[in-house]
Amino acid sequence: MTKTMIKNGLLIDGNGGEPMEQGTVVIDGNRIVFVGDAADFDGTVDETIDVDGATIAPGFIDTHVHLMMEYSSVQNRLETPFSYMFYQAIDYMRNTLNAGITSVRDALGTDLGVKKAVEDGIVEGPRMQLSINALTITGGHGDGYTTSGQTVELLQANYPGMPDGKADGVEEVRKKTREMLRAGAEVIKVHATGGVLSATDHPEFTQFSFEELQVIVEEAAFRKGVKVMAHAQGAEGIKQAVKAGIHSIEHGIFLDDEAIELMKEHGTYLVPTLLAPVAVLELAEEAGMPDSAVQKARDAIEAHKKSFTAAYKAGVKIAMGTDAGVMPHGTNLRELALMTEGGMTPMEAIVATTKTAAECLGWENELGTLEKGKLADLVVIKGNPLDDITSLSNAETIQLVIKDGKIVKNQIA
Repeated sequence: MTKTMIKNGLLIDGNGGEPMEQGTVVIDGNRIVFVGDAADFDGTVDETIDVDGATIAPGFIDTHVHLMMEYSSVQNRLETPFSYMFYQAIDYMRNTLNAGITSVRDALGTDLGVKKAVEDGIVEGPRMQLSINALTITGGHGDGYTTSGQTVELLQANYPGMPDGKADGVEEVRKKTREMLRAGAEVIKVHATGGVLSATDHPEFTQFSFEELQVIVEEAAFRKGVKVMAHAQGAEGIKQAVKAGIHSIEHGIFLDDEAIELMKEHGTYLVPTLLAPVAVLELAEEAGMPDSAVQKARDAIEAHKKSFTAAYKAGVKIAMGTDAGVMPHGTNLRELALMTEGGMTPMEAIVATTKTAAECLGWENELGTLEKGKLADLVVIKGNPLDDITSLSNAETIQLVIKDGKIVKNQIA
């Protein structure tokens, strides 16, 4: 195995403390074996990478992506052959890595075969935690039925390895949860409220009964010991999901004080995806966003910011997630600037994208911080992102990306 030293950088280890000047990380194979001052390293290396004053940080983690899609018009989706999306995903995964995102939680649409292709080295992509497909009620967020009577899905479901997610009633959701687990789900995704991009509901509409949500959580825990993540935007649906034992609330657009207190009490994570409604407005014309989605996004943005700030100030655990796929993959780190606009410091935003994100995924023993013994996922950033967090919005700022000890991007001269 090759032992590599990355030296002479401003070291942000992901724990939130003061960064270290002239920091050094040494990796042996796919593990970190040293973090600190180069003068304190007692050993030899096979290769040295001098980053010349750039910043060394943990590989970033996006806890809410859709690797198999980038939003496109209905016309485009109807004209695109089914298998084409797998080839498109090769670029989506490459763009994700180039942005410094070495790990993701896929929140719907990526099957076990895609993950295996990455793990086996057939294609390059981030480390993945899969939900397979999301559970949704008939007529809810995730049901592609339109007012014309036609069904147009964002992503093709109901093919081998990708069960359809629609379920109604306790026994149906129990069975559907088991189907997702059978297909390889490592986290269960449920739509607990309506959403911006769905045609026949609204973000504040509550979906699934409390009993249905409890059964989903129960089945996930009993069968595989996995957690449940909930697309939840309206306050009542959020509160119901938290009480049912949901592990993380995705979006959280219309939080109220009671919902925030419940999340703190239960230790529930918030994955805010502040970039998602912003992207809907930015891409509306180009991507053929429906008028209903544009209006719902416009209505949601200010409430979303307010909810995020209230949750942050109250001390709710916040893990970075973007909903990438609604916006182009590789633009993920724009989310950090939005988080700072909502009250976080640049360091807190980075921690949300590293240490806290790893904790949300249950991967904190292996990822999220630069520490001896952890997996060698790290990035080198041009300049100091603490001085200008918006610089991370440009993937060119990410000069070096190492995932599992392997260099997957290198722009260091």
